[in-house]
Amino acid sequence: MDGGESAEMRLREAEERLREAISELQRRQVRLRGEHAACEHADESCFAHAIGNLCQSFLLSYGVRAGIGILLRAFKLLRRHSYSSLLDLKQLVSEKDLIVREEACRVGLLFGGFTGSYHALRCLLRKLRRKETPMNAIVAGSIAGLSVVALDDSSRRRTLALYLFARVAQCAYNSAKSKNKLPFWEKYGSHGDSMLFALASAQVMYAFVMRPESLPKGYQDFIQKTGPVAAPVYKAVRDCCRGSPVDVDTLSTYLFNKGFSGSSKLEQFPSIIPCSIIHPHTNSCLLQNVNAAKATFRKTLPLYFSLTFVPFVVLRLQKFTEAPVKTCWHAVTGAVRSTTFLSAFVGLFQGVICLHRKVSLKDHKLVYWIAGAVSGLSVLLEKKARRGELALYVLPRAVDSWWYILINRHLLPNVKNTEVVLFCACMGAVMYYLEYEPDTMAPLLRGLIRRFLASRISNPSPPSNRSTSYAYLQTLDAMKKTEQHNNHEAEMPATSASEQYNLESIPGL
Repeated sequence: MDGGESAEMRLREAEERLREAISELQRRQVRLRGEHAACEHADESCFAHAIGNLCQSFLLSYGVRAGIGILLRAFKLLRRHSYSSLLDLKQLVSEKDLIVREEACRVGLLFGGFTGSYHALRCLLRKLRRKETPMNAIVAGSIAGLSVVALDDSSRRRTLALYLFARVAQCAYNSAKSKNKLPFWEKYGSHGDSMLFALASAQVMYAFVMRPESLPKGYQDFIQKTGPVAAPVYKAVRDCCRGSPVDVDTLSTYLFNKGFSGSSKLEQFPSIIPCSIIHPHTNSCLLQNVNAAKATFRKTLPLYFSLTFVPFVVLRLQKFTEAPVKTCWHAVTGAVRSTTFLSAFVGLFQGVICLHRKVSLKDHKLVYWIAGAVSGLSVLLEKKARRGELALYVLPRAVDSWWYILINRHLLPNVKNTEVVLFCACMGAVMYYLEYEPDTMAPLLRGLIRRFLASRISNPSPPSNRSTSYAYLQTLDAMKKTEQHNNHEAEMPATSASEQYNLESIPGL
């Protein structure tokens, strides 16, 4: 027995030494390739490579944007019970009713322009510097980020830049987390994504009620159409909180159209706008909240389905053709879950506002910040992986609103084209993380960038000159993990198949 154990120990030591030798050999090969970098597209010129990626990304992004527009148009026709019009191309895709041509072209120029210029700059930097370093990716990504000028709306550019800034912060957080530099957050930050979403939602909903001009016009319209309260009522609430006179005539006209007969009770300087004016069509606050949630679900389900279904089909066409029923089922269930979350958000926001009017006789603008934070807790209805994505989606709009308010109050200088500079810097950082620390990026973002922006870079497959050593090293790692897993199962009590699946399928942020 002793001889067998010593032989096994020597074999393990030999495997470890071999593993270290192979790893050192691979590191030296990477350094040599960096010092004598050559373009990986030997079968085509650098110019042809850049133009090919530009055209591919342009067509793909254009098709996704146009497909989403067509599907939304189809849902709109279905809501009108105009089923026969789905077969009429004039009504389905006519430029009069489906205005996506200019926007789709701008989106295509943004993605395609970035991809083509990024590949061209990478090739140029390789030839000039004669080596491949992280600085090449950062510089090329930053300069290629100038393609954001294809979007003519500065607010959209600012929102996109802030979104990328949030993603860069996520990558930096994940990088520090993987290096064990955040022990405190590791212990207490399991619901950090939900907290971030709640805080961002608080700022967004406060801005929507008190400073709507600080939000993008499209975002304002989406919140207004999704919520149950009319725009004249929000304006009256805003004037009331600021101590300004309420526009009684406009509010009376709105209430008269709703069939409310209490317009004579309106005051020019009320202390609070009562629930009877916020929801004049019903006297029950509970019934109002339930109806608001139901109406939100009915209105937003087509939107969420289109946003779930079209990108999944375009980006994973092979998987869709192999299992179309399963793909549609996943799209439907995902859309229903997301719509339920948004419906609960609207119901909670309305409920906090009504509750405040039950216990207080004076309104305050802080109430709407608190209502946004409470309604943000509805994100717990979403999957764990989706919570972080939603938080990073809302955060740029919250920061954008906060940025606007600070500039408006002259607490920050108003510098033109700041969003372009921020976008360029963030794209440089994003491309660095994509190529050198891809595990720090969210899988969805990493897949989208590789599919849209950089489909031919960061090839995960190992080069042919190291295939043997790489495969052997991977085999040793797999054997070691299997042995550790077997030892772990032997020490722990058996669990059911469903419990094991639930434990292993929880994704990280």
